[in-house]
Amino acid sequence: MAFQQIPDIKLSPGKKIYFLSDFHLGIPNEEKSKERERKIITFLKQASADAAAVFIQGDLFDFWFEYREVVPKGYVRILGQLASMSDQGIALHFFVGNHDMWMRDYFEKELSMPVYHAPCKMISNGKHFLIGHGDGLGPGDHGYKFLKRIFRNPACKWLFGILPPALGIGIARFFSNRSRLATGNTEDVFLGEDKEWLVSYCKEVLKEENFDYFIFGHRHLPIDFNLNDQSRYVNLGDWIRYYTYAEFDGTHVHLKTFQ
Repeated sequence: MAFQQIPDIKLSPGKKIYFLSDFHLGIPNEEKSKERERKIITFLKQASADAAAVFIQGDLFDFWFEYREVVPKGYVRILGQLASMSDQGIALHFFVGNHDMWMRDYFEKELSMPVYHAPCKMISNGKHFLIGHGDGLGPGDHGYKFLKRIFRNPACKWLFGILPPALGIGIARFFSNRSRLATGNTEDVFLGEDKEWLVSYCKEVLKEENFDYFIFGHRHLPIDFNLNDQSRYVNLGDWIRYYTYAEFDGTHVHLKTFQ
């Protein structure tokens, strides 16, 4: 397996790397979404005091599509906070998720925030990380993997892009509001080592390359699982029910809850 290499991050004493995912801003309605957005911004402001880098690992939005000259309205608060952090010199990184896979270069141009479409590896203070959103990895979920190939096909993106933004975004939000996240129907228990697809994926990767930490989102359940004596799989949970994140202090990764 070949992975893109993110430039190494050397942490100075007192500095940290933060990992977050699955905000799903936009659901279940505008009021609750903005309430959640404000809580995320409060966290990001506090993290700015000691953050060397922040990784947002997908599904920041419940839907996002960048037309050539148009992006969905709203979300100015969190985008402004990310812009402020970028201006402070904090390295920002974004991994597309299954809800915001149709990104172009808006984040890169406006926020100096690289956008990745597949898992990447990174080294910090001698620790080796594999980082990604987590969708479509491991065994199973063949229906989604088929749809993912269709949705990421350039022709499919072009066809959606020729729809007027009001129509295209309206259709997407209609289905978004009926998703399992909006209705609360999610798997909120650990299914066991043999049934967790991302655990299986991490074990397959370890057969070819060693990593100290596998950090993913997508699952929506906070998980800290020992793969062996040297490697751990951390799932970041979400900011809908759990408000969890991971923090690397230069030595260890800790899965925490924001209060």
